[in-house]
Amino acid sequence: MTETLRNLRVSEMPPQHAADPKTPAQQRARFFNSGNAFNVQLPPVPDMAFAEEPARALDPATPTGMILCDISDQLECPFPATSPLVLAGYARIRAGESLNTDPRASGVIAYVIQGDGTTRCGDEEIAWAPGDIMLFPGGAAQHHETGDSDAVLWVVSNEPQVAFEGLQPPAVGMAPTGVVHYKAADIAAQSDYLVANAEVGELPGYAIVLSSEQNEASRNVLPTLTLAMNTLPGGTSQPPHRHNSVAVSLVVSGEDCYSMIDGKRKDWSPWATTITPPVSVHSHHNGGDSRAMFLIVQDGGLYYHTRAMGFEFAEE
Repeated sequence: MTETLRNLRVSEMPPQHAADPKTPAQQRARFFNSGNAFNVQLPPVPDMAFAEEPARALDPATPTGMILCDISDQLECPFPATSPLVLAGYARIRAGESLNTDPRASGVIAYVIQGDGTTRCGDEEIAWAPGDIMLFPGGAAQHHETGDSDAVLWVVSNEPQVAFEGLQPPAVGMAPTGVVHYKAADIAAQSDYLVANAEVGELPGYAIVLSSEQNEASRNVLPTLTLAMNTLPGGTSQPPHRHNSVAVSLVVSGEDCYSMIDGKRKDWSPWATTITPPVSVHSHHNGGDSRAMFLIVQDGGLYYHTRAMGFEFAEE
């Protein structure tokens, strides 16, 4: 040990190497201690909303392509990310044009904001319209085509999770989901039934949780991701609560709506993507007369599997 290291506190020591490595494998070894390795400090997930990105996606002058909600610089991630494990963005497809998407992910979620079109994935094709939600398997490219009007899709995947582990998308036929199509009318009917029939205090909120045949047992949309369409009737609020998962949400509808995140107000704007940081105390409020809707993707499947979701109601 050098004299320089003797003058350092143990918790300030840099990574240590083998004293006399004899092989390349020994040379790759690194040693830390309980002072400089436990409780690693990383940048926090920010409380924020993306409003410029949907505005660009809905602008008729914007060309066909992807507009990502990427804050990898703030998160210090070496790959595009909206949260450490989730990447969201907007796919804009001009009338009569097409766009191929093929994220390095185990699955892809797409919500139709505007326009009509079709998506071909493998040997299946979906004809979609506004309000529809689609789920595609990883390892199979999606070919999106529009008709006579421009289209905008909100596209979300676990691409950061796969990149973090240095993995590749699943081989054909090995993805944790197949192609799934949730029609807007079915989502609306499920939401209407829930609001009309749930007893007071029975539910933590009016949420339709979207899953698939392959993930029915876990109730997740993908093994590590949960997907829910939340409904907030006019003049109501969802009580303050917290959970360990990050929430990446799309504002679908609602006027005079806002969220409170750790005591700070965050107003909603049409089609914005919002981030609710993990463990933050948050609540959602609808000050208008019409029903508010917001689509929420969480890395909740990961926490459910590890028995560490940590959902609880809290006081702001």
